[in-house]
Amino acid sequence: MPEIVKVAVALIVNHKNEILISFRADDVHQGGLWEFPGGKFEKTELALDALKREMHEELNIEINSARLFKTIRYQYSDKTVELNIFRVESYTGIPVGAENQPIKWQPVKELNADEFPAANRSIILALQLPDKYMITGNYENHQDFFCKLEASLKKGISLVQLRSKKISAQEYKQLIDIASPLCKKYSAILLLNTNVNVFSNSQASGLHLSSHLLSSIKTRPIPNDFLLSVSCHTKVEIVKAKKLNADIILLSPVKKTQSHPGVLGIGWKKFTQISLDLDVPVYALGGMAESDLGDAEKAGAQGVAAISSFWG
Repeated sequence: MPEIVKVAVALIVNHKNEILISFRADDVHQGGLWEFPGGKFEKTELALDALKREMHEELNIEINSARLFKTIRYQYSDKTVELNIFRVESYTGIPVGAENQPIKWQPVKELNADEFPAANRSIILALQLPDKYMITGNYENHQDFFCKLEASLKKGISLVQLRSKKISAQEYKQLIDIASPLCKKYSAILLLNTNVNVFSNSQASGLHLSSHLLSSIKTRPIPNDFLLSVSCHTKVEIVKAKKLNADIILLSPVKKTQSHPGVLGIGWKKFTQISLDLDVPVYALGGMAESDLGDAEKAGAQGVAAISSFWG
């Protein structure tokens, strides 16, 4: 069995929404790439103690406050790494490359996963994704759809799934023509809940697969430079989403919903247990509202996904 190497990782973000990264020497594992500062645990260390020691040794700063953001495991060909990722909330000192390593402040939106070790891809995605994921809801006509979508975008929604189950393919394409320029205007990510052919002829940022469509797909249906979002309700669906290298998982239902009367939600405790085994951003879906963001964060979620709470 490959060795499991435990690593403490620091996410240090300044007031300009720039994050501190450092360059790995060419002669180390995954060398010649940028990384988030951190290092291996010593034998008897706890995660936070390892983080504080590593930041002192690497950056010559003292961590005053940090909270665990995510723990993920990633298997390389020669080893498995367990990344204990912390958001640093406050520190003392001015970061420098104390081990002569190059460091720099990089805008979060400009982070490029190709320039980092593969294990960092999901961290970068989590940093760049918002905590609110809106699924479009009912509308009376195209003008009403436009107004509701723009109202949501003006309120700060920046991740949109275009879903409309009971319309024709032609009607759906017309909604894409409305949503695409609007989302571009407000710098929002647009995901299409549709088939691969419709997505391929669009300018959207990604594709969303319903749990029904997920069962019929054997390999990742879109290139890696587009986002793949997947709805999951069971362990089998989660395993399938992992096989497709999904970038985002919607896990539901967390609470009871009006749309599925009689279906019990899994609750936050079960959500936490499931999300700990996932190394991609997971959104809580089912009975969610903005007021649930605190519970979602504690449960290890990227955020919450909803229709009625955000739409319009």
